[in-house]
Amino acid sequence: MSDSAEMTPEWDDDERMNFMFSEFKENRDVNTTDWDSKMDFWTALILKSCRDRGAVCVSLQELNQTFRRKEKTPLGLATVLQSMARCGKIQRESEFAANVDCGWLSWGVGLLLVKPLKWTFSTLLGSSRVPLEESFVVIELVKEKAAELLRVYRGSEFASSSVLSFSELCSLSSDVCADESTLCMALLQLQRDKQVTVSLHEGEKIVKFCQPGQDRVSPVSDVDVGIYQLQRSEKLLGERVEKLGLEADKCKEEARLLLREGKKSQALRCLRGRKRVERRADNLFAKLESIRGILDRIAQSQTDKMVMQAYQAGVAALRLSLNDVTVERAENLVDQIQELCDTQDEVNQTLSSGVTGADEDMDELEDELKSLLNESKPDSISGLPEVPASVLRPSREPSDLLSSLPAAPSGRLDITAEQLEEELNQLTLTDSGFEQKEVTSPARRLEPAQ
Repeated sequence: MSDSAEMTPEWDDDERMNFMFSEFKENRDVNTTDWDSKMDFWTALILKSCRDRGAVCVSLQELNQTFRRKEKTPLGLATVLQSMARCGKIQRESEFAANVDCGWLSWGVGLLLVKPLKWTFSTLLGSSRVPLEESFVVIELVKEKAAELLRVYRGSEFASSSVLSFSELCSLSSDVCADESTLCMALLQLQRDKQVTVSLHEGEKIVKFCQPGQDRVSPVSDVDVGIYQLQRSEKLLGERVEKLGLEADKCKEEARLLLREGKKSQALRCLRGRKRVERRADNLFAKLESIRGILDRIAQSQTDKMVMQAYQAGVAALRLSLNDVTVERAENLVDQIQELCDTQDEVNQTLSSGVTGADEDMDELEDELKSLLNESKPDSISGLPEVPASVLRPSREPSDLLSSLPAAPSGRLDITAEQLEEELNQLTLTDSGFEQKEVTSPARRLEPAQ
C-alpha cells in the first residue's frame, strides 16, 4: 500500500479502482469517454506523485511500486507513459540529454552517478513495449525545478560571481534538488534555455549562470576562468589563515599550561612555535588581501564596462531620436510659434475693443432713459411749490413771542370741543409769530427768525 491514498479520494473506492487498474482497450474509439477518463486520472496522479517527492524523472518500475494497491499493480501504466510521450509531457532521459549541446556529453555521463543514462536513441513511439528501468523526464516538472534553481542561485551569496564549481552548486541546491540526478536534469533544462553553461577546467566541473540583464549566457571565457581561480585561491587562503589562527591559539594555551607546571623551557618552545605560526598566517593574510584587491578591481572594471555599454546605448538612442532634428527646423518652428502668438494678440485686442464700444452705447442709452423718466413726471408733482433753499427763521425774538401769547387760564376750563377746534383754526390762519408757514417733513428743523 503506497501513499497514493492521500493523493486522491477515489483510492479507497474498490469499484472505481478496479476500473482504473484494468488494462486499456486496444482501440480508443471503442469507448473514448472511459479511455480519456482513465488516461487523465493516471496522468494527473503521476505528476502529483513526482511533484510531492521532488522528482523530475519516473520509470515504469517506480510507478508500479508507487501505485501498488492490495497486492495489485495498474495494468495500463505503460500505455499512459506512451500517451504522455506522444503529447510531449515526458521524454526519454537519454533523448532529453541529447537535445542539449553536444559539449554536454563530455561531462554529463560522469555527473549522473545516481541514475546512469542509457544512451539508446531508439524511438519510443515506434515500440509497443516500455522497459521497466527506462527513465523518463517529466518536462513540466523539470522546468519548474530549473526555475527554482535559478531563483535560489540569484538569491544566494554566489549571485555576484557568475562562475562557481559544481560542488558549491550541489551544496547551494540541497533544499531544491533531492539528489544529484535531479540537479543535473535542472541544469540541462537551464542549458537548453541558454541560462547556464557547463564546462570542465582541470578536471573540475564549473557552472556559469546568466547574469541579470542578459538574454542568454555567454560561453566560459579565459576571464571567467581567471576569476574562478582567484575566487578559489581566496577561499583556500582564507581557510588556511583560519586554521593557522587556531593553531597559534593552541600553542599559546599549551605554553600557559606548561608554565603553570613549572616547565619554563617547554613553554618557551611553544611560544616560539606560536610566533612562527603567526608569521605564516600574516604572510598568507597579506596574499589574501592582494587577491581580494584584484577581485575588487575586476568587479569595478565589470561595473565600468556595464556603464560604458549603457553610455553607448544612450548615445545611439539619442542620435537616433535626433536624426530628423536640425537647427534650421528648430528656428523655423520658433518663428512660426512667434507669428501665431502675434496673431492671437491682435485677435484679443480686436475683441476687447468691440466690448468697450458696446459699454459706451449702454451709457448713452441709460442717459436717454433718465431724461424720459424726468419728462414723464405727473403735473401734480410739478405744480407743487419749490422747497426753499434758505432756512426759515421766526420774525420775532423768543421773548417777544412768549409775551404776545395769552395768559393761561387759572380757573376751570368750561369750554366745549367745538370752541377748541375753532380757536385752533384761528391760531393756524393768523399766526403772527411766523413770517411764512412751511410744509415739510418732520425731520426738518425750524429756527426762529432774527
